[in-house]
Order: sequence, then structure tokens, then C-alpha cells
Amino acid sequence: MDHAGRLRRLRSGLEENDLDLLLVTHLPNIHYLCGFTGSAAALLVGDPCSVNPGSILFTDGRYRTQAKAELKSANVKHVKIVIAPKSPLMAAAEWLAGQRRSSMPGTLASTSVGIEAEALTAGMRDRLASVLKGKARLRSAPPLVERARMAKDADEILRIRRAVELGAGLFRIAREKIRPGVREVEVAAAMEYEARCAGAEGMSFPTILAAGKRSAIVHGRASDARIPRRGFVVCDFGVILAGYCSDRTRTVHVGRPSGEARGLYQAVLEAQQAAIAEVRPGVTAAEVDGAARRVLRKRKLARYFTHSTGHGLGLEIHELPRLAAGQAQKLEPGMVITIEPGAYVAGKWGVRIEDVVVVTSSGCEVLTATEKELVVI
Repeated sequence: MDHAGRLRRLRSGLEENDLDLLLVTHLPNIHYLCGFTGSAAALLVGDPCSVNPGSILFTDGRYRTQAKAELKSANVKHVKIVIAPKSPLMAAAEWLAGQRRSSMPGTLASTSVGIEAEALTAGMRDRLASVLKGKARLRSAPPLVERARMAKDADEILRIRRAVELGAGLFRIAREKIRPGVREVEVAAAMEYEARCAGAEGMSFPTILAAGKRSAIVHGRASDARIPRRGFVVCDFGVILAGYCSDRTRTVHVGRPSGEARGLYQAVLEAQQAAIAEVRPGVTAAEVDGAARRVLRKRKLARYFTHSTGHGLGLEIHELPRLAAGQAQKLEPGMVITIEPGAYVAGKWGVRIEDVVVVTSSGCEVLTATEKELVVI
């Protein structure tokens, strides 16, 4: 991972956004920039034109050894570690407030400090401002790190590929465990146990396993409900491996499916295939979403497709870009996205099919492609 290059490119981008410094507080962004994976941190990234263009990682005593080891492993130079007896955010604020004018370009009062507004509560921002007391100007920065994270490098794609491969194997467990009368949580527990045994650091999100009428709940987390003798079961699951997420959804049917049920499943499958076929560099996120919706509209199912067609993933399960109507972001090589159309009829049933896709120079690749014909249990 080129953490040093990421920091260098971020510092170079500060000037064009009229920022002298960027205070990074979203933990996945800190991980991306310098390799630190602790649960408490703030990273102050400096202006390349300043006297001290380096960065400072603020964390607490729990991570003294870990921070040193992880930054060394990431091979990031000019990143100072400050171990503070208080919250990293307040430590960063006090460091800023205590700087002499000679240590910054111009006066400290004229220094523009970008903050990740969506990663700070209103209370945190108020406390930050109260410590600075006008000694620096706080500005909500654009999502500079999130934009950089959209296109993955070769190392990141390899990690995601391995996570997807591990996650894909969990569907075998689901097929073995899904039976009438078995509780949803039992199936999910078996899948999660297998994931841990296979080396996963954890699940990307609480496993979704929704059977029968509950399959119409888009994010129906596994519950105490028992699997009925007949109906769809939506299985949405993912793992974290080497820091990167996977995401996959498969829908099975318990008992003999009716013609209507088969038709619903086939419509969703065709919508997913149409969206995947649309993925290539230069196509907008909205165009991929539209490809899936056209299929479902033709089948008179458009009103039952109630969420976006997909999203980026990587260090987080949901990242930019978002594949939805009105999204003008163009796809670029290296972007890793999910394609997951669905149709949900409240009180009756639901179907979703999802794969992880990487955008290539000429089109796209489905990571760990597997059969998607309707499985009947």
C-alpha cells in the first residue's frame, strides 16, 4: 500500500481547495492515509508549502505501541505520533491553538483548517472551535479522502478479491442450514462462525437473513423467526479480511416455487445482468442504475425496487460512488462497486441478487462469479 503517496497527493490537493491543513477524524480515512487502525485518532495533514509539511497522528496511550508499529509498517515518513491523555480531537485542537506564528504560513489566525464535517458531531465542532478561539479558521472540507478512495490500487483490489472469495464460501453453509423450522439466527451464526474459522477479522455488517414474508424487508437482519415451509430467503453477508470488505446477496426458495415466484426471481436476475453489462469506464453511476430499473419497469416491478443499484466498497462496506438516479459520477478503472437490484412486495416476499464488480480499462470483472440460478431447498 502506497500510504506515503496517498499523503503526498492529499497535501498537494489542499492548496487548490484553499486549505492550509486538513484535520482527518474519520477512522477509515486515517487508516487509508497512514495505516493506523486504532479506535481513537485524529490526523493533521500539513500544507506542502508550509515550514513543516509533515503530518501528526494524535491518539491515546492504548495505542502507543500499535501506532508506532503500524506507521512503520506503512512506511510513512514525516508523520509524528503524539500520545495524548485526552481525546485525540482535543489534543489536535490544543496543538493548533498553541502553535507560534512562525511555524505556520502567515499568521495562525489566517490558517484555514479543513474538517470532515460529516465525521464530526455538532458538539465536537463546537468544542474544537472553543479551543481554537478564533486562532484558526475552520472550514468544512470537500470529501477529499473519500474521493481518493474510490479508485483502488492493485493491492487493494487483491485484498477485496480475497475477501470476496472467502465470503462467497459462506453461501454453502447457508444452503446446508436453511431448512423449514430453523431460526434465521441459527443460519447466520453458522455462517459467521465459518467466516471466523476461515480467517475473517469480522463481518462487514450484521448478517441479513430474512425468510418468508420477512424477505420483503430490505435489511432484514437475522431474527428469532423460523424459516417457513415455503418462501424466499434473502441471504446478504460479507466479511472483513486484511481490512477490506466483501458483500454478496443470494436469494433461495424453500419448497417448490410458484410460476410467479420464479418470474420475480428471473426479473431481478435479468436486472442485475443488465446493470453489470453497463459497467465500464466513462459510464455514469446513474446509467448503471437506470439499466437495472428499465428491466424491472418492463416487468411492472419498478415500484418494488426501493433502493439504489449499488455502492462502492473497500475499507468500508458503503463508500463512494453511489449507483442511483441522478448520480453523475463517471466510473473509472479501479473502482470497486456492488450491483444489487431487488424487488420487495410488502407482506409477501422479496428477492435481491448482489455481486462485487471491479471496473477495468475495457469493462468490468465480477469478482468470484458464481452460479445465480434459483436455488430450491
